Amino acid sequence: MRRTSRDIRTANRYDVLRQLIAGSPTSRQELAHATGLSLATVATLVAELQDLGMITEVGHEDSAGGRPRGLVAVDASAGALVGVDVAETYVHVELFDLALNTLARADEEMRPGESLPERVAARVAAAVRTAVARAGLAPDRVLGVGVSVPGQVDRDTGSAAYAPNWSWHEVPLLDLLAELLPYPLYLDNPLRACVVAELWFGAARGRRDAVVVNLGTGVGAGLALGGDLHRGVTNSAGEWGHTTLVLDGRRCRCGNRGCVETYVGAPGIMRNLVELVPDSPLLRPGDQTATIDALAAASAARDPQALAVLRETARYLGAGVADLVNLLNPEIVVLSSWVATRLGEPLLIEVRDAVARHALARPLAATDIVLSPIPTDPVSLGAATFALEGALRSACARRAGARRSLPLSLPQQGHS
Repeated sequence: MRRTSRDIRTANRYDVLRQLIAGSPTSRQELAHATGLSLATVATLVAELQDLGMITEVGHEDSAGGRPRGLVAVDASAGALVGVDVAETYVHVELFDLALNTLARADEEMRPGESLPERVAARVAAAVRTAVARAGLAPDRVLGVGVSVPGQVDRDTGSAAYAPNWSWHEVPLLDLLAELLPYPLYLDNPLRACVVAELWFGAARGRRDAVVVNLGTGVGAGLALGGDLHRGVTNSAGEWGHTTLVLDGRRCRCGNRGCVETYVGAPGIMRNLVELVPDSPLLRPGDQTATIDALAAASAARDPQALAVLRETARYLGAGVADLVNLLNPEIVVLSSWVATRLGEPLLIEVRDAVARHALARPLAATDIVLSPIPTDPVSLGAATFALEGALRSACARRAGARRSLPLSLPQQGHS
């Protein structure tokens, strides 16, 4: 779609706010350098954000000579944002202030067979209410709720277009949540959320081309190309977990065979364990979280069977990551989400070795492969930025509407 001047201005305003959140306090000059906008444009956008009550003046920086530069910062107390990470086995909610500092958390367990949309919506609503209550906030302080749900998402309609692990098709999730929660709601998926979290606060900060590999029950690859989040034409980019890794391989929930996800997602890792060590005491049948935790603990203790499973998993994961390195030539690949966090450094070492066996030398030499350094849940953090973007857009629309409602011209004055 062709972008209007208003779209560009909205994007620039959001970019200034993003830079301020990632590095407050800062000067207008530093913002101009970080965004690539002119100093005059930045000054105008800063004034608009001040009018909206989102940022404030916080003094001047020390000067060795010349006029001191004024510093601005996000007003953290100007409102709250909620980020919701809906996964196949849990709902995790974090409530943030406007500077994206965590104020409260809440969790709801998702048991096997509880994937009916109405049940999922009820779990989300319960966790959001708990987090708001724990923070002691009045409901009108919440500016918005960003919800990340697995699979393909239609942001415009607020529907989960396709979630293969739940057999969801065109589920109107935001409509269901709107019946339970009084807040503005924004929907996307964990691939987008993880990329934004890494671009703002994590390993991809300052990088223009990055891949964030999301390792959980499902698997995907969030993309940042040219410094911007890459969504694709239908907001479906990054479904790397459903690319073919093994011809005629394991059956995937999407209906195909040999998908990456069936070998390196949590259920796939459990199957690797069963195939390599059929009677392993590490296996917790029906409980992928407990199995991954047991595997992580045993790997850290250098248990030979656990290390064999880790190497087998890394063999598949490394081949898939090498494809991403060869295809996209990124500056960095970040291993993220709960499986990567739990398996940690032992998995990272094996994956690096496996990628080196498959990737071409030139793109590999320019690519860092790291674990996500974000200490909180990156999906919840990224989802909160979707609420921030929506809240800013709504505030600007109200401001524009208020201007349009003013008289078009002042009464004519008499001439002296």
